[in-house]
Amino acid sequence: MRRELLTMVVFLFLVMPVGAQEATMVGPSRGSLVIMGGGGKEMPGIFGKFVELAGGKAARIVVVTTAISSDPKHNYDRSWAAKLAREQFKVAEITVLHTHDRGIADSEGFVQPITRATGVWFGGGRQWRLTRAYGGTRSEREFHKVLERGGAIGGSSAGATIQGSFLARGDTSGNTIMVGDVQRAFGFMRNTAIDQHLIARGREKDLLEVLEDPDKKMRPEFDRGAMLGIGIDEDVAIVVKRDRFEVIGKKRGAVLVYDPRKWKEDTPVGEKWETIRTGGFFDLAKRRVIPAGSSTATQR
Repeated sequence: MRRELLTMVVFLFLVMPVGAQEATMVGPSRGSLVIMGGGGKEMPGIFGKFVELAGGKAARIVVVTTAISSDPKHNYDRSWAAKLAREQFKVAEITVLHTHDRGIADSEGFVQPITRATGVWFGGGRQWRLTRAYGGTRSEREFHKVLERGGAIGGSSAGATIQGSFLARGDTSGNTIMVGDVQRAFGFMRNTAIDQHLIARGREKDLLEVLEDPDKKMRPEFDRGAMLGIGIDEDVAIVVKRDRFEVIGKKRGAVLVYDPRKWKEDTPVGEKWETIRTGGFFDLAKRRVIPAGSSTATQR
């Protein structure tokens, strides 16, 4: 009887859908995320990590420049990420996509490069433009499929914030409004709000406005009480694999993590975030720092 039961358990595990075996709480079940907080000095190294995760020189990369406004003066094909991919990393294939037209974003011809991509990089600008152009379209669905194929999604500044589920600084009238008229991001990291340029622009306290939402502007579709805030400074990035991230970038760089579930009514403002330095690791499911040297920190 015991042998039959064991056989049945093994059989059920083998026939279980892959997604069910690999379920995660926050990060992607497959693939990797590279989320950079803006800046430029560390861009070649951080973008290089993204290229590595996307397949190295064999990578097929799509660079999305839509966060920048459409203007004839912009040569989108010469965006910094595209230039790095072509000239420094010499990847096999590079495509630059730019539109603010949802009809185009939903068209078969436009998404074709995304269906073949091993990596997608979102450039900086205003993050709400990405949601307005791609949210709910075939393009957004194909972005998620890149991860499902084991590929990489990356981005800097606006291209960082769009990777969370709630769109911080998503107001179309200005980027100082934390809970604005455009609230949905792409959700590559579930139940998170991501901010960027954090310490460089004195934004350490700004995510509190999202997580506390004093004016009750956040839509009910978001679980604010359980939302995790992640603030990334310039020239710093997190590399997310499943429910774990590593901080990379400049020496002594900082990522701030905000967990409202740990706060009490009398928690001082300055104690509402935890700082993780370059080289550090964080467990997104357990919401705690992974000690240096532990088996969890050293696994790849």
